[in-house]
Amino acid sequence: MSLINTEIKPFKAQAFKNGEFKEITEADLKGKWSVFFFYPANFTFVCPTELEDLADKYEEFQKLGVEIYSVSTDTHFSHKAWHDTSESIKKIKYTMIGDPTGTITRNFDVMIEEVGLADRGTFVIDTEGKIQIVEINAGGIGRDASELLRKVKAAQYVAAHPNEVCPAKWKEGEKTLAPSLDLVGKI
Repeated sequence: MSLINTEIKPFKAQAFKNGEFKEITEADLKGKWSVFFFYPANFTFVCPTELEDLADKYEEFQKLGVEIYSVSTDTHFSHKAWHDTSESIKKIKYTMIGDPTGTITRNFDVMIEEVGLADRGTFVIDTEGKIQIVEINAGGIGRDASELLRKVKAAQYVAAHPNEVCPAKWKEGEKTLAPSLDLVGKI
């Protein structure tokens, strides 16, 4: 079953952000756009490159009113230790959620049950708590924060302009489409 347009399920988790531990629930997402960025594990290989890439673009996401939440089945203590020891991870200013029980990871259907780790899942959630974008990558394939930023802009545009859609490779400021009978077979 697709998670598109479904509301995120309730959760409560401990997280690490800006040198502090804090509790996060689904209520914290209401009223703003969010990205849930699942990754397999701390202290690994592809994961720090992705998280650093997101950290480098975090300010741009913030300008769009988007909060980033990275999630792994590690604990919030492990997130802090990784943040304190890795030059790449020290750049992170967004929330790092610990999900050692796998509840959130299972809620988003990205748990690799046989190993207890998350797939590389990316979810863009709108202001009402509904999932608008789902992307799942195999473990060895890293994601690109610039492409995610483009997709978030497209999702926000479509939400603000319900009678328009964004074509392939659409970038902010470019022409959109207004679906109609007149366009059928002419694109």
